[in-house]
Amino acid sequence: MAENVTGPFQKIEHVGIAVRDLEEAVARYEQTLGTACYKRETVESEGVETAFFRTGESKIELLASTRDDSPVARFLEKRGEGVHHLAFEVDDIHKEMERCRKLGYTLLSESPKPGADNKLVVFLHPKEHHGVLIELCELIE
Repeated sequence: MAENVTGPFQKIEHVGIAVRDLEEAVARYEQTLGTACYKRETVESEGVETAFFRTGESKIELLASTRDDSPVARFLEKRGEGVHHLAFEVDDIHKEMERCRKLGYTLLSESPKPGADNKLVVFLHPKEHHGVLIELCELIE
């Protein structure tokens, strides 16, 4: 049996899914998951509206663009709807940013930004993670 070893990432906090029509996607996920969306929020700085669902210990975040120049709008134009990012919970986002810099990873911002669901967030470039955008998030207390 494999040993349970955890590193600096506490858990998968959520999976972000880019959608074109948030209303349709919320209705579909509510039907599929058999539970209601528990929170909706607009993050003006990122140009997105979000909707969250709980699934066990993790969450699903639906993301819809609120403007044509947002990162999610560019993602949808280039790749279409689908998994946008994996978010990992961390205890100390500044410490993890420094660790990632030392590993040579490209951070998409110099400092963490306020994100949805009461989190500080920073993203790691997908080119270094096999095409997957990685989000580090720390709960703002």
